[in-house]
Amino acid sequence: MESTIVMVNLFGAVALLLFGLSQVKEGATRAFGIKLRTGLAQGTNGQARSFVAGFVATIALQSSTATALMIASFVEKGLVRARMAQIVLLGANVGTAVTAWIVATGVDWLSPLLILAGLMLYRAGRSSAKQGAGTALVGIGLMLLSLHLLGLATEPMRQSPALAAFLTMLDSAWPVALIFAAVLAFVSSSSLAVVVLILSLSAAGILSSGLTIALVLGANLGGAIPPFVATLSAAASARRVTGGNLAVRAIGCLIALPLAAPAADFLQTLSLSPAKLPVDIHLLFNVALAIAAWPFSSLLSGVMLRLIPDEPKAETGPLYLDDGALATPVIALSGATREALRVGDLIETMLIGTMNAFDRNDLKELKDIGKLEKQVDMLQQEVKLYLSRLGRGGLSDEHGRRSIVIIDYAINLEHMGDIIEKSLIDQVKKKIDNGLKFSEEGYQELMTLFNLTIDNLRIAQTIFVTRDTDLARHLMEVKVDVRHMEKRSSERHLERLRDGRADSLQTSSLHLDILRDLKRINAHIVSVAHPILDEGGLLIESRLRLPR
Repeated sequence: MESTIVMVNLFGAVALLLFGLSQVKEGATRAFGIKLRTGLAQGTNGQARSFVAGFVATIALQSSTATALMIASFVEKGLVRARMAQIVLLGANVGTAVTAWIVATGVDWLSPLLILAGLMLYRAGRSSAKQGAGTALVGIGLMLLSLHLLGLATEPMRQSPALAAFLTMLDSAWPVALIFAAVLAFVSSSSLAVVVLILSLSAAGILSSGLTIALVLGANLGGAIPPFVATLSAAASARRVTGGNLAVRAIGCLIALPLAAPAADFLQTLSLSPAKLPVDIHLLFNVALAIAAWPFSSLLSGVMLRLIPDEPKAETGPLYLDDGALATPVIALSGATREALRVGDLIETMLIGTMNAFDRNDLKELKDIGKLEKQVDMLQQEVKLYLSRLGRGGLSDEHGRRSIVIIDYAINLEHMGDIIEKSLIDQVKKKIDNGLKFSEEGYQELMTLFNLTIDNLRIAQTIFVTRDTDLARHLMEVKVDVRHMEKRSSERHLERLRDGRADSLQTSSLHLDILRDLKRINAHIVSVAHPILDEGGLLIESRLRLPR
């Protein structure tokens, strides 16, 4: 009975740690998501900046898995080069090790204060950013509380004969210990959680130095598996990033495990605290791995390209509009939804190509825009014709409303494609052809709005499928942010003109035209939220103030 209580307490503390981690990730994403994604995408122009970007993103999100999936999606969309992505993940690995080291510094007494402060901020905050920051603070407080509970739960284990026998078995078979810890990290989707668990066992004095090293290595290996599994259905470029990270971790573990015995003897000669030994090993391993793997990032990218080649290009015609499904409206609407999402993906590709051309002064990035816009026109037309044929047989009110929403979304996507192809890329071509250079402030303002527009499109795609009211409300709030951003940027640009800035004088019309086009695209993006908010009675017809 006593051992059962100990195990319940242990698993409960681990569950609290995982919940705290998820709250930090969710809160940081709500508070800083756009800034983090923008910073991660823009912070990969050099190797050192890529490493720092991965490090900072992981510290903020408390999840190297989240960073890996984010950077893999950027590589898939052409925002980040594969070599830089591998360096970003080296920084992410060091970031999660530093997080574990900070957690182990004995600051768990801050837990109640952080939970209280986070709850107050969440309750008082009216914006999603403040509520997200409050959620993140509560998550950090729960993480520290779980560390304290883990210490209490593992204390009775010193006298457990069953645990002693199990650890003795692992201590005589370090490869098994490594695999055991890797499985735990994979199942929990968190190497940090497993390292913290190892930390609690080590503090209880029931782990040898060699076994500690083997378990920490396993946690590192297992932490690289979830992002690779999550990208198995993604494009080859994304799988190459997460696969390369897994390969680096696996090679590092294969090299380090045979050295565990001499390393354990060496560590005993140092004045390291046994209670903090797991996080010290975790940090040393990831720093050493980053130093060793950094010079081979280009070689690794080339090897992964050969191991995971690009797939054949997809067909340009509709893929999900099945005439045989017209007799079953639910299935037909599902297929039309998937086709509309495909159109949204094409618009995202067009936006990213335009932004890359603007950023890199490279006309090659624009070469496929015309073809993509023609494909968008064709697919949205096919979606409209398909749904018009579906409606001839009569639809229920719910299916009829959903059909209209899909058509409206496809039309709005087509309008976005027109703006990009007929206006936005013309502005970018003028910049490149005439060798125009924006002021640093103006350039950053436009790049921020480009990235925000791409993020908003991704949110709109999610809202289109899930019909999530909270996300729809958030997108409407972002529309106001875009309007304010466009207004502030125009005002600052005019101020630079009044100051006689030569770079601003040369790019004046381009700056204002690009701002106008991106604002128009955002207006079409936000339209996906209108029917959802309207159904919930959350949409008003006018922004005009009523007369008093």
